[in-house]
Amino acid sequence: MTSVAPPPLNALRAFEAFARHGGMTAAAAELCVTHGAVSRQVAALQDHLGVVLVVGPRHRLTLTPAGAELAARLTGAFATITDAVDAARRDDRREIEISCLGTFALKWLIPRLPGFMALHPEIRVKVSESYAAVDFAKDRIDGAIRIFNPGQEAKRQEITPFLPQYQGPIGAPAVTPPGMTIEAMGQLPRLHASTFRESWMVWSDLVGVRLPTTHQSREFQHNNSMIEAAAAGMGVAIAPWAFVAPDIAAGRLVAPFGFAERPSKFVFLRPEGRPDASVDAFRDWLVAEGSLSPPPPVCWNAA
Repeated sequence: MTSVAPPPLNALRAFEAFARHGGMTAAAAELCVTHGAVSRQVAALQDHLGVVLVVGPRHRLTLTPAGAELAARLTGAFATITDAVDAARRDDRREIEISCLGTFALKWLIPRLPGFMALHPEIRVKVSESYAAVDFAKDRIDGAIRIFNPGQEAKRQEITPFLPQYQGPIGAPAVTPPGMTIEAMGQLPRLHASTFRESWMVWSDLVGVRLPTTHQSREFQHNNSMIEAAAAGMGVAIAPWAFVAPDIAAGRLVAPFGFAERPSKFVFLRPEGRPDASVDAFRDWLVAEGSLSPPPPVCWNAA
């Protein structure tokens, strides 16, 4: 049987970088070559394969279906090579990067990470913060923690739910004293994060209460800033139990009406079809920690 010579590795690498970044300029910067060099390598790869991989105007090239399929497989293949080289250099110590919602990382994940490190001293975990949709073809990460709604899907991603989500109003003890009514809370400034502006509407629909219209609304860029504002007495916020459990335990915050369980869950995402024992270990540890994480002490009671 006649063997067919594989395409040049440089051409494959240039094409994968172009596909991941979505442009020649960014790919050239990563590979430390010129824009023209990347363009020539991509053209050479197409000629070698006899397949059209990119189409469109010179400055707005897009992937064909064949190009997208090849790019996805190449990204996984190059990641495997990188992992193998890293393992050799680090004496079998492996570093995995996990993208995580910032406040969840701060309040839930990082306080528990020493337990994972004790179980797996051979695995280093690098936590990066992001709220963006996950694209493993473009983002050089090994896994991600996000919130998913029922039925939500992610192309070419393995989804593992590991923690239920509870939400409820939280505030400083002086602002939300015992016995506060829904009507009284409705008069307070409402805090929300720009990452989830609809928090109050979602919560009120979830528990079946009607809140009065308010002109006292304050927005913060991230949940962590919103939670700190609530602790400082600036108003009341709707927050996930996982984000505020430590502050409620410490008495910095109170939840006057408890928490209601939402249909959405915290999930762990990883690339589909990319075997990795270290990522397996982290995923399994997350599931175990999620099962041990206590639910809120008080659940919503409309009465």
